[in-house]
Amino acid sequence: MATLLIRGGRVVDPSQGLDGVHDVLVRDGLVVGVGSEGAQTIGKADETIDATGLVVCPGLVDMHVHLREPGREEDETIETGTRAALAGGFTSVACIPNTEPPIDTQSTVEFIHQKAARADTCNVFVVGCVSRDRAGKELADIGQLVEAGAVAFSDDGAPVYDAELMRRALEYCRMFDKPILAHEEVLELSHGGVMHEGLVSLVLGLTGMPAAAEEVMIGRDIALAEVTGGRLHVMHVSTAGGVALVRAAKARGARVTAEACPHHFTLTDECLRGFDSNFKMSPPLRTADDVEAIMAGLADGTLDCIATDHAPHAREKKMLELDRAPMGILGLETAVGLSVTRLVNTGRIGWPRLIEAMSTLPARILGVNRGTLRPGAIADITLIDPNLVWQVDVRKFCSKSVNSPFHGWTLTGRAVATIVAGRVKYRLAAS
Repeated sequence: MATLLIRGGRVVDPSQGLDGVHDVLVRDGLVVGVGSEGAQTIGKADETIDATGLVVCPGLVDMHVHLREPGREEDETIETGTRAALAGGFTSVACIPNTEPPIDTQSTVEFIHQKAARADTCNVFVVGCVSRDRAGKELADIGQLVEAGAVAFSDDGAPVYDAELMRRALEYCRMFDKPILAHEEVLELSHGGVMHEGLVSLVLGLTGMPAAAEEVMIGRDIALAEVTGGRLHVMHVSTAGGVALVRAAKARGARVTAEACPHHFTLTDECLRGFDSNFKMSPPLRTADDVEAIMAGLADGTLDCIATDHAPHAREKKMLELDRAPMGILGLETAVGLSVTRLVNTGRIGWPRLIEAMSTLPARILGVNRGTLRPGAIADITLIDPNLVWQVDVRKFCSKSVNSPFHGWTLTGRAVATIVAGRVKYRLAAS
């Protein structure tokens, strides 16, 4: 039986309330136990990792990733995207279905699973479409998609615009206890926008996307979730008003969860003054007040998760004029560094809350058997050096694309090893 001993690390596992120096023992891909006597219990392990000075936690789970395959392999593939995930410390990702064709049939779900198995990198969980062809006209075959292995449903890249369709989707998904991951946007308000509508967009002469475009749709979908009892997950919350709406809904007992992205608690619309399309995304970068609200929402648990919205685009696409370049940036390989630098090292949250937001709660929301180091759990484990200072260099990324606004930034905190089902799939090379 293959054994792995991770010795002397700071084990942070919110699922068990653990935060202390322990050993973690793994046998045949499963966690055997966490404690201070692992070595004495089994004698000599086949492999021992000295984790002194490192944070050892359940493998990170990113519930919002665009892998682009099938259809846009010039931007990313399942293999390159999952290698980027491993390099970022993620043992599991949930792939969003705005592919070409969209993930709205059993055969497409099976294709994703087959490609992920062939890549043999991290776990890939599939998010199916809410509507056929993501067209927003009729429901996809949700029952068949669940049978094929879909863990959640979304039309991300666009909202589920028809309120009646969204209501029926929430009711249908409730039967399977699956969440709907909602992109919240009123298109009439945001049409043609390239950045947040505010003083900066006015000065730059650029069409803006108002905060109301996001907040109005969040309010609608929360109301529908309350009417139906369905599970709503609000994707990439970017406004102070959106945080307030989610907070109030939770106080009323609505089945609502929400996520924030690192760029939305790190950057503001001021970044667009250089007309760099690497700062163009949807929802857009907002104001400093919105950034503060996002961090507060993560600190008090209003925003359950940190998700990357990893959105790769080939270099030539992002080199277009700002109004023609596509929305989106890379996120997998910078998420840990940005979160540690902006949230942990500033005292906004502690390590247990960070791991909860990046592992335990995403796994729980998706209903997947991950996010814990309990005995018998699948041994998906991430090792993070909390003090490692490093410089972001997109030329060294595992992703196929390089559209990151953080190139050249100096960050603190980085995944140094990523273990999937007891196998070390990534180690940070010595510099």
